[in-house]
Amino acid sequence: MRGVKIIDIPKISDPRGHLGIIEGDVIPFQIKRVYYLYDVPSDAFRGGHAHKNLYQLLIALSGSFEVHVKNGKEAETIQLNKPNKGLLVESGIWREIDNFSSGSVCLVLASNVFDEQDYIRDFDEFKLFVNC
Repeated sequence: MRGVKIIDIPKISDPRGHLGIIEGDVIPFQIKRVYYLYDVPSDAFRGGHAHKNLYQLLIALSGSFEVHVKNGKEAETIQLNKPNKGLLVESGIWREIDNFSSGSVCLVLASNVFDEQDYIRDFDEFKLFVNC
């Protein structure tokens, strides 16, 4: 689907475990903000918005969850459950995250700092935005 892509995160493995590395050109943007979701109740959802300019990489550091994405023409559901796989979500993509397993942690790397003006929180407004 346009605007959404699974990114393989390089890892180093040895008998002590794995080390995931995000640097250089692993993701197509400079990281300006990092946050994470945790202790999300299994019946709750996060997201429910799109961004006008922001790019994000979502990673399931622990546990699993589903990301429902729409680009105005297509819709897809992606389950994230491996810390060496990230979901790149470009601007102009509606996203909702749900079905959080117990103990799950969703790490989000963002291309810019928080800016409320970049959010599209109404789905009808989103449809107008992507069809411009």
